[in-house]
Amino acid sequence: MNLPFFVARRYLFSRKRKTIINVISWISLIGIAVGSMALIMVLSVYNGIGNLTQSLFNVFDPEIVIEAREGKSFHTADGFPMDKIKNTEGVVGVSEIVEENAWVIYKQNEQILMLRGVDGNYLRQSGLINNLSEGPVNYELKNDSGEYGILLGGNLYFALGINYMDATPLVVHIPKRKAGIGLTIDDAFNTQYAAVLDFFSVQSEIDSKYGVADIGFVRSLLDYSDDEVTMLALTLDEKHSVEKVKESLRSTLGDKYWVKDRFEQQPLYYKIYSSERLGIYLILSLIILIASLSLIASLSLLIIDKRDDNRLMQCLGTTKSTLRRIFFVEGVLISVVGVFIGLAAGFVLCFLQQQFGIVKMGDNFIVEAFPVAMRFADFASVFALVLVLSMASVWFTVRRAKF
Repeated sequence: MNLPFFVARRYLFSRKRKTIINVISWISLIGIAVGSMALIMVLSVYNGIGNLTQSLFNVFDPEIVIEAREGKSFHTADGFPMDKIKNTEGVVGVSEIVEENAWVIYKQNEQILMLRGVDGNYLRQSGLINNLSEGPVNYELKNDSGEYGILLGGNLYFALGINYMDATPLVVHIPKRKAGIGLTIDDAFNTQYAAVLDFFSVQSEIDSKYGVADIGFVRSLLDYSDDEVTMLALTLDEKHSVEKVKESLRSTLGDKYWVKDRFEQQPLYYKIYSSERLGIYLILSLIILIASLSLIASLSLLIIDKRDDNRLMQCLGTTKSTLRRIFFVEGVLISVVGVFIGLAAGFVLCFLQQQFGIVKMGDNFIVEAFPVAMRFADFASVFALVLVLSMASVWFTVRRAKF
């Protein structure tokens, strides 16, 4: 057996008299374990919250959208490669979307919203129709009388004071294209009326911003032709990578169009999420750093406590470099045992939270308990972080020790 490892293992695990040095060594080990456990638990909860938020955005945001690089809209006829897009490997559905800011009025209340005109394919593929308060509506977004209707985000619905039992329509104004500032509303705006069919609850940012109507209704407000859109929404099958489909579409469309996945559709949210996660990781890493630095004290005291053993081994022919390796391995063993205990404890606690929802989020939340999502990459990064910090502390200690 390797001599440094054998002696270091004996120092750590063999029965010995209890001294303050032993206590300090175990405190270092426990500190590393607790720090590792805390980091894994917080990262896993943050992953769970991120996954939950992303799943809410996914209800509304298409997997891939195609937008024009120049101008607001583009035509899907007259040379546009629509057939190539539909036949792209991995694409199972293409929906046409028209978006524009609109001014809406309900009785005495008014709001500015983003009006999204969609076709039936979008409603079938997005899952939005399953997030309505009163249940599914027809895919043409019309009421029982055949009049165009609109779905509002929940926050907009209540801000406008909509009465579900009241048949008063919503007045929708959109500025006329190529029109100057008019003296009257009719001069400056195209106006239509829409029945409020229901409201959806997806995510606060979306619920406060969007209304959804039939694409024909929105086109009429914008004076768009039947093939004019502001974006195309693509649905992919689960077998194909989003990145590969994006690259294929970009080669098909060239430089005239943007091809965006969900991360690129919500860049601010995902940047903030990534920054917050990195900040939490760095802050909790300080706890592990402090626990790792405690190894300096415990190893220094252990070297002093074992000076008689060191002299004896030197008399038996052990070199100073071998003695340094013994205490280096001792420090690494403390770190490895501590991080394994911490990772195991973190895994168990996260698993219990996943299965039983022990820690609750309180009332008025989408989920009852804190969501948890464990990732192998987090466990690997925590293990590597502890090992690097501990080895640096231990190496510094044994290099300065005198034997």
